[in-house]
Amino acid sequence: MQPGNRRSPLGASILFTGVLAGCLDAPAGPALRPVPTVDSAIVAANPHNVLSAIVSIRVRGADSVAVRLEPPTDDSVTASVSVTADVALVPVLGLRPAQRYVLRAIAYGAGGTTLGDPFEWTTGALPADLPRYTAGGTDPSPGYIVFAAGMYGVVIDNAGRIVWYRRFPTGVGLNFSAQPNGRYVARPPTPAVGDIEPWVELDQLGTVTRTLACDGGLQPRLHDLIAEPSGSYWIMCDESRTMDLSSASGVPAARVTGTVVQRVGADGALLFQWSPFDHFAITDVELAERSAANVNWTHGNAIDLDTDGNLLVSFRNLNEITKIDTRSGAVIWRLGGLRNQFTFLDTPTPAFAHQHGVRFLGGGALAILDNVGNPSESRAERYVLDEAARTARLAHSYGSSPGVVTQIGGSVQPLEGGRTLVSFGTEGRVEEYDAQGRLTWSIQGNAGYVFRAQRIRSLYAPGVGTAR
Repeated sequence: MQPGNRRSPLGASILFTGVLAGCLDAPAGPALRPVPTVDSAIVAANPHNVLSAIVSIRVRGADSVAVRLEPPTDDSVTASVSVTADVALVPVLGLRPAQRYVLRAIAYGAGGTTLGDPFEWTTGALPADLPRYTAGGTDPSPGYIVFAAGMYGVVIDNAGRIVWYRRFPTGVGLNFSAQPNGRYVARPPTPAVGDIEPWVELDQLGTVTRTLACDGGLQPRLHDLIAEPSGSYWIMCDESRTMDLSSASGVPAARVTGTVVQRVGADGALLFQWSPFDHFAITDVELAERSAANVNWTHGNAIDLDTDGNLLVSFRNLNEITKIDTRSGAVIWRLGGLRNQFTFLDTPTPAFAHQHGVRFLGGGALAILDNVGNPSESRAERYVLDEAARTARLAHSYGSSPGVVTQIGGSVQPLEGGRTLVSFGTEGRVEEYDAQGRLTWSIQGNAGYVFRAQRIRSLYAPGVGTAR
């Protein structure tokens, strides 16, 4: 293995100390450079799950290191990690429970590649309360599925085996997902009613790296978040105001809650804010939704970025998807609901209702889970928009068999080759379809309430290179 071809897949401790065990390849000739040396390796348990470990490797003459495993996991060689001051910490992920492994450190350097001596590690048993799953299909996409499950954020393989998990003392908070910055995020609930409940970001080992909160003391919504590689993040927040709605068939002192969208910088500075109170009217929501003392006005449940850098927001209670200019905050267009600006083609009216999981596909297309546009069946739908002509054509629509209705929750994720991963929310079905709408993979049986499911390519870089 040449240094330039390193494989980098998308409690107790044992100390190994020794000399160089074997040089895999070293250049010959007068310009011979020192061959990397593996001096020691310490393998330790990951306190957050038994299916991973942390190997601390001390080397000389190496710029990066990795770990080779026997028996092999899905990745028989871990992702390589850069060396700092002759030491590197290497995560080893996707192990099986109660399994003995033989590990060897691999040191890469300008002088060649070196294998360290073998050392052993045995994993522990899975927690008794960790959910179990069975899954399969005729032609699943490669990779893993990420979702929230009660107290846990979990990742399963295509057979349903849990390959990664993280338990949260108060529960995971419905939404557990991988992000474009290579981390996971969750929004666990806090014990006290009314507490501000920020998101938490976790690395590949499940260690919390930071909290992600709304500016101005607003309450973060659990429905969606985008953590960017730059360190900034897009977040939805609740803003509540007391309003006199007597002229709009409501009560004189209604408490109205709308969804604010913010972009917050890596340093915590507010970079962008958009509020529906500045752009929408209370009468944009159906009368039945605005007549009570507490009005859940917009109920934003998904955000995504268009290729032009502008923002897409799904407002469930408005039955609307809105495109927002991220420079000026102006509303570019409104799709669906009472203020719809598009002509829908090849679809009945209303085209969709109480939708979840809007995702931009490129080329003017977007995907949603249409929860109750058809009251008898929730369906994954793809629309192709002509923004200039203000038309929206229903290009694809498919659902589970037999059909199910999820009034709340659920998601869609566009995959390569026109495939789509769909969670049917409260109905407990997670399924993958090909471009023709044929079922290619599913969790078998009822998976429980899966608010959002997401396919990732690698445990070592969750979310990187993957559509959300």
